[in-house]
Amino acid sequence: MTKPLNVLVLMSDEHNPKFLACAGHPFIQTPHLDGLAARGTRFSQAYTCSPICVPARAAFATGRYVHEVGFWDNGDAYDGSVPSWHHVLRQAGHQAVSIGKLHFRGRPGDDHGLSEEILPMHVIDGVGDIKGLVRENIPVRKGGDKMAKLAGPGESTYTRYDRKIGDAASDWLQAQARQADDKPWVLFVSMVAPHFPLTAPTRWYEHYAAMDLPMPKRYDPALRPHHPFTDEYARVVDYDTHFHGPEDVRRAIAGYCGLVSFMDEQMGQVLAALEQTGLAKDTLVIYTSDHGDNLGARGLWGKSTMYEESAGVPMILAGPGVPAGQVLAEPVSHVDCAVTILQAAGAPALPLASGQSLVELALGAPARRPVLSEYHAIGCTGGATMLRHGRWKYCHYADHPAQLFDLEADPEELHDLAASAAHQDALSACERALRALLDPDEVDRRAKQRQQDLLAGHGGREAALARGDLGFTPAPGTEAAFN
Repeated sequence: MTKPLNVLVLMSDEHNPKFLACAGHPFIQTPHLDGLAARGTRFSQAYTCSPICVPARAAFATGRYVHEVGFWDNGDAYDGSVPSWHHVLRQAGHQAVSIGKLHFRGRPGDDHGLSEEILPMHVIDGVGDIKGLVRENIPVRKGGDKMAKLAGPGESTYTRYDRKIGDAASDWLQAQARQADDKPWVLFVSMVAPHFPLTAPTRWYEHYAAMDLPMPKRYDPALRPHHPFTDEYARVVDYDTHFHGPEDVRRAIAGYCGLVSFMDEQMGQVLAALEQTGLAKDTLVIYTSDHGDNLGARGLWGKSTMYEESAGVPMILAGPGVPAGQVLAEPVSHVDCAVTILQAAGAPALPLASGQSLVELALGAPARRPVLSEYHAIGCTGGATMLRHGRWKYCHYADHPAQLFDLEADPEELHDLAASAAHQDALSACERALRALLDPDEVDRRAKQRQQDLLAGHGGREAALARGDLGFTPAPGTEAAFN
């Protein structure tokens, strides 16, 4: 890039990376994101730092992995105490504005580093989901019926909220185009779709419900793989027990697909405003999601696993200097976004950031950082750490056997090779590579100690259980929905 650029960051919530037409999905309609990919570079193997909202967003803000900054779960939200790319931009005199969901702590006095937060969604009561701090003898969470029960046509508080976000972002861009800033700006537009409830606008829901929708991969109980980590998650977050047959499943898939296409429309509105104002020629655009969604694959719903559907995210980069129509299989991470944003805007570097510029990678630079994902949250008694190591995807569990997948030969993760005698050398090499980066057992202990301390501050286990289960964070201006 020859000069600093504005940066428009577009983030959705819970977008399974396979559900993009440009990624080869057979029937999903995402024309606006497809158009963005056509004029830029799509990274086909991108990962969240944690497959659950709050730690994923903290890592995205700080450009550092979860084990480096803490903020382990949905009851331990980012409070601004660790420097973020927002702080760096603001300190350097740039506008760093957010519109929509942040999922930070959001208490009075918290400084997340942003110049302005428009329509922000933060964790409920500045506390979040403290029941997720319970990591031993975990009871089944209530409210698992909402995934199936709320799937269908209509509007939710989330779809109404996303429309407000799209309108506000378009208005902001139009106002910005009338100003003469001497420094590039960064606008972070963060929508909630396709996060459940799986209530999709009627037009889109009916479009997909009219199809002969396929059942999810390995949904048949006889075909589901079993691993103690995912079995424990499925027991605690019991979404699937509330699906009573193929009709329920297909209703949920139609709702999810409808929300993906609805989200694509809202993103298209923002991208159109960027073009219409003439700002596109000086703006780098990044599209991603905070994490993915299992959407019934292997009988799992929601996120919280290391499978590609959950830990994987879409990642599209477009703008001046970015190769058009390129698809790269080089693994990338959300930690790469902070470096990318600051370099593009011509701002100082973020101290201790772990990532690498996506622009440099798109232009052919060799990768020189690890790609990790971690989970220390709801439904698990021990932490999980995923490492991409060449063709291998290695999943280390603090209290369960490891998993190993060859993503070149087996991109759908149908064959766990960890117990294969022929793959023990690869398994050992992956474990050594992981332990060269961190001590997963020490990280697990540190996460649990932090959670125990927070739990004590909230009155202990019984108080957390009595608080109830938050099905999903309420949109601004709506009531919380504890069960």
